[in-house]
Amino acid sequence: MDITNILSLLGGLALFLYGMQMMSGGLEAAAGNKMKQILEKLTANRFLAVAVGAVITAVIQSSSATTVMVVGFVNSGMMSLSQAVWIIMGANIGTTITGQLIALDVGMLAPLFAFAGVAMVVFLKNPKAHHYGEILAGLGVLFIGMGMMSDSMRPLREVPEFVNLMTTFSNPIIGIAVGAIFTAVIQSSSASVGILQSLASNGLIGLGDAVFVLFGQNIGTCITAVLAAIGTSKNAKRTTVIHLTFNIIGTTVFTMICLLFPLTAFVESFTPGNAPAQIANMHTLFNIVTTLLLLPVGQYLAKFAEKIMPDTEADAAKEEGILSFTHEEFMRNNLQLGFSAVYLKQLGEEIGKMLQLAKDNVDLCFQAIIDKDLGKVTKADQTEETIDLMNKELGRYISKILIHDKTGNDIEAIEEYFRMIGNIERIGDHAVNIGGYVHVMEKQGISFSEGAVEELHKMQDICESAMGLIVNMDGATPEWLSKIAALEQQMDDMTVKYRNNHIERMKNGLCSELGCILFSELLTDFERMGDHMLNIAQSYTKISAV
Repeated sequence: MDITNILSLLGGLALFLYGMQMMSGGLEAAAGNKMKQILEKLTANRFLAVAVGAVITAVIQSSSATTVMVVGFVNSGMMSLSQAVWIIMGANIGTTITGQLIALDVGMLAPLFAFAGVAMVVFLKNPKAHHYGEILAGLGVLFIGMGMMSDSMRPLREVPEFVNLMTTFSNPIIGIAVGAIFTAVIQSSSASVGILQSLASNGLIGLGDAVFVLFGQNIGTCITAVLAAIGTSKNAKRTTVIHLTFNIIGTTVFTMICLLFPLTAFVESFTPGNAPAQIANMHTLFNIVTTLLLLPVGQYLAKFAEKIMPDTEADAAKEEGILSFTHEEFMRNNLQLGFSAVYLKQLGEEIGKMLQLAKDNVDLCFQAIIDKDLGKVTKADQTEETIDLMNKELGRYISKILIHDKTGNDIEAIEEYFRMIGNIERIGDHAVNIGGYVHVMEKQGISFSEGAVEELHKMQDICESAMGLIVNMDGATPEWLSKIAALEQQMDDMTVKYRNNHIERMKNGLCSELGCILFSELLTDFERMGDHMLNIAQSYTKISAV
């Protein structure tokens, strides 16, 4: 085997992985949100959940991607740990479709798939057509890469050292270890199984030895989910424990069966002389039988994961925190297929918390200046620090999403969320400005007249109404937006009216000059809060229309 064959092998592997990435990217852009809706509607029906996991994985050609998606859903609270068990089982079945496609030997059509897909991307202007083109082109590139790998390995049949190496895989432990390590390195069981099929098709390894490598590959594929779970919640980490436990149990059971019974001969009898099909069939059999074996005890897998990773006091403290995630946690997570199905849900929940804090602070700050209560001002300042922290973390989080994902269906919604957190932060700033006037009033001995206090109560009430509509939104309907727009206009009108009223009070000696200036500044904060509230409502309306 010369340098040309080595380069061909590396190039083929690169094309195989790139083809899978193209397919995944196209599918994510075309159907990522639909996958989210399917998973969100999952019931406790384990058979339905297994089927959904299998179908999604068969479509996206990656159990790792599905498992990463599940880790994200569990981390965001959209899916329970018990639901995750069934999805993972289904994902292990669905991932076998790649091996079956390779075994069908449709490689001769690969250039046609690639050409048709590229033509759709280049010549058609419809964005959806581009996504479907990427899927088709990715499939073609995948099989072209598979063909290159197979051709590059053919000369290895004449290399005695390599043939001797292959025979060592008859030792189950070595075979399992090699399969697990290689798959963990390239982070794709589909690719590693494809390489194993190439070796077998060239007569370099028999099914009796290949099965142990195959079993190890199922363990190695768990590394992607393990990496994705770094920095996530305890339940998300438990999801990866379930995934790993499933494959270790399956590997143990099938290794014992292969050593004690003629399972390999039984599988060979279905497709004699077709080594890739034999490996594909064994891969499918492994995952289906393991799923059937563990299906009745899936809930115990979840309990086992909880035993392995019990809750600690630190975990409980985090559960009570304001943010469910931080920018640092996000940075440690890979943006892989399925992530866009998670981050919208997370953002919606976190922005809902931020809005509630801003709403509470608006009410608190108005009450602080009405009561001239510095204690309320101090409490509002502390809440404002939390709002500022959330604005910083969510802003950095959204920025990373926009950098990594420029083609998904949800990008417009993400951009609106970015605008929204800025408006919420400004509402918080104006609220603490109002509360901060208490310090000036105390220092300068300023008091508002009864008329001014009555107007402050009315400003507080209308802010409560507008923020209440936003926080408790049932749906961003045109009628809902119209109500908020009407309240914002009312706030503008009140600002003009109350400013004129205050000037009259000053003329009549009911208010000092400093009090008039202070009240005028307060009205400016009040009016601008209304503008930001309307901006938030408009963003919600645009998000619901995406």
